[in-house]
Amino acid sequence: MIRVLLVDDHDLVRTGIRRLLEDTEGIQVVGEARSGEEALNVAQISNPEVVLMDVNMPGMGGLEATRKLLRQKPMLKIIVVSVHMDGLVPKRLLEAGAVGYLSKGCSAEDVVLAVRTVQRGQRYISRDIAQTLALGTLSGGPNALESLSERELQVLLQITRGHSIQEIAHVLFLSPKTVSTYRSRIMKKLGVHSDVELTHLALRHGIIEPGAADGDAPGRQH
Repeated sequence: MIRVLLVDDHDLVRTGIRRLLEDTEGIQVVGEARSGEEALNVAQISNPEVVLMDVNMPGMGGLEATRKLLRQKPMLKIIVVSVHMDGLVPKRLLEAGAVGYLSKGCSAEDVVLAVRTVQRGQRYISRDIAQTLALGTLSGGPNALESLSERELQVLLQITRGHSIQEIAHVLFLSPKTVSTYRSRIMKKLGVHSDVELTHLALRHGIIEPGAADGDAPGRQH
């Protein structure tokens, strides 16, 4: 029996995936979490083998949660499930240790196959994501966003959710001064001068999804 933890801040998404997996022989959903912070706690209690992880959630988000979960449980298999199609986000999550990546438009069969594949110790990347990654490798001429370090990308994603310097510092366990330094470095690298310009740039490059903002997040997405 493959033990699975679901991490997504949308109840409807988790419910749909839970029903799908509970109807599948040999797979058991052992826990659910609405945030990266909650996932760390639930993983300790439920001891999953595979995690289905959203990217953008309240708090630390999927990238930081992936890194922390793998420090906590190095043998864990993490599959990212996200609308992010731009090669930068999948690439950074795979570099952080995720072994699978699915788009949220994938089929039910893809989800089940991904869980079984990664549990056997193999990677599983959906065809559309794999094509995006391959085209990014062949295209040459690095995107300006590619120059960002993993930590800078984490800070960028927090900024585009409308979080303050203090909030970002709390979530990423950094000092406000360090976050301000990262923010300045990001803006210099990308040639922008405000959080609004930074959000627009992220939208143009598919780092965040348009039309998914809620109260405190100018470009929030999943």
